[in-house]
Amino acid sequence: MQLATTYSHLNGLEYLHYHHPTLWDEVRDVIESVDADACKTKVSKEQRSLGETFYSPGDMNKAFTSGFNALHWAERRNTFWVTADAKLLRGIYGLTTDQQRDAIKQAGHEPIQSYNQTDFVKDRIAVEVQFGKYAFVAHDLFVKHLSFYVADIIDVGIEILPMKSLERQMSSGVPYYERDLLNVIRQGRSVPAVPLVLIGITP
Repeated sequence: MQLATTYSHLNGLEYLHYHHPTLWDEVRDVIESVDADACKTKVSKEQRSLGETFYSPGDMNKAFTSGFNALHWAERRNTFWVTADAKLLRGIYGLTTDQQRDAIKQAGHEPIQSYNQTDFVKDRIAVEVQFGKYAFVAHDLFVKHLSFYVADIIDVGIEILPMKSLERQMSSGVPYYERDLLNVIRQGRSVPAVPLVLIGITP
């Protein structure tokens, strides 16, 4: 695969170049190590493209996972407690998980444990590789990366997406860089409130 383009939100890419150039090189190396031809294995069963061979999201994910794991990027979870009381949640968000649970109990509510999980984290940089349904990207950008940033687990979130030219050669419903770039920039310069790097890839 090839890195076709990038977008830096809140100076995410500049932060990487200055503070973690080696990690940025690792991300680029993993992308370039993925054999696109080896991932073109999915025979379409959709009426519009019956019998055509597409790039397989599953095979692509496996290749990226293998590449990042080989460089010691690992999954990370951010666990927290929630309840239905909005005012209480605002007051406990910055507390430790134990303090969150205890505060909810003391207020007479049931604490519900929840978490966000990110595929690859290393030295406070998170990477999500998204070839699933297009709605998942918004969750990555506006929930996962933001949650990890506010919890002081990461400094930058990276989102790897297919360019439209690649998305056309995949099954329907897959996200693509150009659309999600618009989803970020139309929110304004400060939303989401986490430094991000969007990466568009091609075969």
